[in-house]
Amino acid sequence: MPGEALKQGRVALSPLVYLVDDDEDFREEMLLGLTRLGLNVHGFRDAAALYRAFAAKPSDIVILDIGLEGEDGLSIASHLRASQSVGIVMATARGSVEDRVNALEKGADAYLVKPIDIRELAATLVSLNERVKRQIVPSPPPTPQWALVESGWVLTDGLGHRLRLTASEKRFLARLFDERGKTVERRALVEALGADIYDFNYAQLDTLASRLRRRAEKCDMQLPLHAIRGQGFAFPE
Repeated sequence: MPGEALKQGRVALSPLVYLVDDDEDFREEMLLGLTRLGLNVHGFRDAAALYRAFAAKPSDIVILDIGLEGEDGLSIASHLRASQSVGIVMATARGSVEDRVNALEKGADAYLVKPIDIRELAATLVSLNERVKRQIVPSPPPTPQWALVESGWVLTDGLGHRLRLTASEKRFLARLFDERGKTVERRALVEALGADIYDFNYAQLDTLASRLRRRAEKCDMQLPLHAIRGQGFAFPE
């Protein structure tokens, strides 16, 4: 049975649905039927009741009758579409092409004409919910804006994290920041540290870089300090 498959196989995808209809019998019939199919549905008789519930907890989808007392369904659809990311289904006795076009222009995603089969409504809700969720693109995480501040003694990622540097770390990073995005040779880094390029254990550069990364991690900073094998180090732009 299609309805049974919907109930058993798609409950995990069930959206929060608000149904607005001033016909109490129709409203209760839809609520009971959709709930039996595993959907999370709440009913309201008018726009005021819907807005109060939506302000407290926005729903994923709203089902609207057009001919409501007070503010009609088309006005509600237009209001929700202008300010919210929500699926909108019109469920109404009005079946003319003009009514359909008007509803779609107001922001409706689907238009069903009464009498409505509960299985068709349930399938419409699940399909619309899946489509809306695919359209929601998560915001990318903020990009760190690395900088040396306080005369080069503090490294900041621009996201509120700061690391006070040692003298060696300050000189090391300052040289890398001079050529952001390029590989700085190990010899140039040793010179930046004020050491003798002929009497220096170059493995100490790796130790310095490793210690700097660990200290940055303790400050919740993922330091993009890259060791270039056989050449030197680089800090991206």
